[in-house]
Amino acid sequence: MSAPFQLNLDPFGKLIVRLADGTQHVGAVVVRAFPIAEPQRSISILSPEGKELVWIDDLAQVPEHERSLVEQALQGREFMPEITRLDGVNSFSTPSIWRVQTNRGATELVLKGEEDIRRLSPTTLIVADAHGVQFLIRDLPSLDRHTRKLLDRFL
Repeated sequence: MSAPFQLNLDPFGKLIVRLADGTQHVGAVVVRAFPIAEPQRSISILSPEGKELVWIDDLAQVPEHERSLVEQALQGREFMPEITRLDGVNSFSTPSIWRVQTNRGATELVLKGEEDIRRLSPTTLIVADAHGVQFLIRDLPSLDRHTRKLLDRFL
């Protein structure tokens, strides 16, 4: 085997990791070290017991088959829609209902309080709704003027 590891799925959809030494681990878990800042770098493949089996510095350097399976595993694990536009809010006091456009389509979220908006960097925010879903605002300055004006009322 020329690659340091190979990935496949078993008939039940569990990830199988085969290492260069021939050992095989069924039910591996893929996690990102820095899911927001470096989503394509610093990825770990863990055994079902949580032991690190493989460290991936840069996903772009992984062969296509393995890269596809890593991306598939990450999509199944992570759910953080990215807000691309804030269409409106029902109230500027909380709780309030936000009508938003995301990279996964239009939706509404309930903001319980301003403390549910966390600033990760000067340009990045995470908004947690009343149901525990976290929404990402990746680049605040790139949003349209209307969205930034509405967000300013809560920040």
